[in-house]
Amino acid sequence: MTTASFKLQPSPIFVPDEVLIDLRNRLQSTRWPLDAGNADWFYGVNRNYLEELVDYWVNEFDWRKTEKAINVYEHYKVNIDGVPLHLMRKPGVGPDPMPLILSHGWPWTFWHWSKVIDPLADPGSFGGDPAEAFDVIVPSLPGFGFSTPLPNNPDMNFWKIADLWHTLMTDILGYTKYAAAGCDVGALVTGQLGHKYCDELYAIHIGSALKLSFFNGDRAWDFSGGRPIPENISESIRLQILEFDRRFASHLAVHVLDPGTLVYGLSDSPVGMLAWILERWVRWSDNKGNIENVFSKDDILTHATIYWVNNAIETSIRVYANNNRYPWTPAHNRLPVIEAPTGITFVGYENPPGITTENRVQNFLESDRASWYNHVNIAAHEQGGHFIPWEIPGEWVDDLRRTFRGRR
Repeated sequence: MTTASFKLQPSPIFVPDEVLIDLRNRLQSTRWPLDAGNADWFYGVNRNYLEELVDYWVNEFDWRKTEKAINVYEHYKVNIDGVPLHLMRKPGVGPDPMPLILSHGWPWTFWHWSKVIDPLADPGSFGGDPAEAFDVIVPSLPGFGFSTPLPNNPDMNFWKIADLWHTLMTDILGYTKYAAAGCDVGALVTGQLGHKYCDELYAIHIGSALKLSFFNGDRAWDFSGGRPIPENISESIRLQILEFDRRFASHLAVHVLDPGTLVYGLSDSPVGMLAWILERWVRWSDNKGNIENVFSKDDILTHATIYWVNNAIETSIRVYANNNRYPWTPAHNRLPVIEAPTGITFVGYENPPGITTENRVQNFLESDRASWYNHVNIAAHEQGGHFIPWEIPGEWVDDLRRTFRGRR
């Protein structure tokens, strides 16, 4: 399917000047907390670094330059059952490109896929085989980025997004069969596609392998599920368990239990919003103690600006509570639950406590999650954190290609 025959009319990204001026004014009028005794980030985001970022946001960051880079790709807007959707696209360059929809997570934006779009769509320009080209579709999740506002769908969650994606790919874009991949919340969306719409998928590739019931139950807000730390374990393993649980504790608890209260502050203060998002980028990425090893200031502020200018923080966070409030229920009782052939990429920074990259795959195969998936390709990489296609884009592309090889 060429650009000329693509069914939608282009809608390039443009943020009005008055929105950017309001952002600058709010940044310049920030009332800062004292942040005493927090040089080591023990209490959360460090004020000195945040002030440095905000100064850069006001005086050096150039949204129009970023906007121009984003608009190198095709952008479209559609409305499905009252839900506004933005999507970015790069047509495949090859004899028969396979349609591929990529689903991001939180606090991601569609732009977190920007490092892998070109090699996936045009492998021949990157030393690959043009026969493995994909027609790449990258939507913003509903309530995220430019898929806003979302006033009439307060119940949006991952399995409802999967239904929208299927309608987008089949009814709107006209593909009879397609591929899907995703990370974080997007991995659940992708897994649901592989569960409910297996017959219309070539395969899926995900950056984690959670059960689709992960958010079901009374303790979805607690990453540990209320399980006590085992006794008679080594001190090093105990510390790893504590670190792993703390990495996600406040994130899950607040987003599942109390998102509506938090967002009054985050929707009013761009610095507050930036701090909340930055905490996740710092704690979740494999940055070796310096966030700018993974995200430059321009990268950080590109993603933050996308959240801010669309007032997307509330509707993006709400998806967590809705994953729990409107629990996932199976569309069928066949096994495996996700019948679509599934590729999985694991990264070292997210190895479970006591598990090394060397034995990560075996650990998964011995877990109760493995039986959920028709897994056909599992890879584990020492490098990389939560934002896999951003942090190790080459490895992600290789893994994904391997999943779909021979399935066209």
